[in-house]
Amino acid sequence: MDEQPRSMTGPTADTRGGLDPRAELSEFLRTRRARLKPEDVGLPDYGRHRRVPGLRREELAQLAGVSVAYYTRLEQGNGRNVSAEVLDSIARALRLTDAEHTHLTHLAKPKQNKKRPAARTEQVRPALRQLLDSIDGVPAYISGRRSDILAWNRMAAAVFGDWAELPAQERNWARLVFLRPEYRELFLEWDQKASDMVGFLRMDAGLHPDDPRLSALVGELSVKSEEFRRLWAIHDVKEKGYGVKPLRHPLVGELTLNFESFRLADDTDQVLITYHAEPGSPSAEALRLLASWGADATKAGTGASAPGA
Repeated sequence: MDEQPRSMTGPTADTRGGLDPRAELSEFLRTRRARLKPEDVGLPDYGRHRRVPGLRREELAQLAGVSVAYYTRLEQGNGRNVSAEVLDSIARALRLTDAEHTHLTHLAKPKQNKKRPAARTEQVRPALRQLLDSIDGVPAYISGRRSDILAWNRMAAAVFGDWAELPAQERNWARLVFLRPEYRELFLEWDQKASDMVGFLRMDAGLHPDDPRLSALVGELSVKSEEFRRLWAIHDVKEKGYGVKPLRHPLVGELTLNFESFRLADDTDQVLITYHAEPGSPSAEALRLLASWGADATKAGTGASAPGA
């Protein structure tokens, strides 16, 4: 018999103020199983009515080479003592991406933090701040836990808005994307940006399920943004990487920028992100104009019609 679907209305907190890793593991496995059809994995589909989408537990267990009872316990959030080999088999059966496989491992075998993560305020090394300031003509910034914006250079302020004008707690990409309408105008592919942001937060939640600040952020966004609530319930995860970002800047119009992400060796929670344009392109000329305007471009970014307002 098909199991009854469960609703996913928002974040589930544990008694310490973080996210409940058992609930996160359970819902992640359910959503990954629900997106697969028997024909996707080479199983026969006899056309019987299914009351839930996707594979049944017994079908997934068969593919992974584990007992139904064992997989059921895992999907109920009991990842204690599960081996890496079993997780690998389940990841293959579920057709997980590398990021999803990593996330599953974090949820099933969470690391024990000796120090509460909320007690540590993230700091950017002075040398890294000097590096940001020395990068000329290229928007660059460092993000940390929960996609907090920790440090940035002048060109990042010219493109994305002067984050120095915001209270420190508001310098967070998820808050900017979901709660500030001017960022809907900035990102031409806002839907993709929003999905990416939720995927980043999901990965962070797997690494730091006992972070009460993350739980509070997810709770706030779930209350204030229906779109965030919908995306959070999907349980998609994503690692910061590279790609192309189309923007619409209030001063220079449309920009097409390539971005790269560099995770820091001494603090893997911090990521250096840079943006650059193809040499000789209209976007490269637009960046040159913004750089030449200096402080005027940064001030424009804090106006009512610009990012960071």
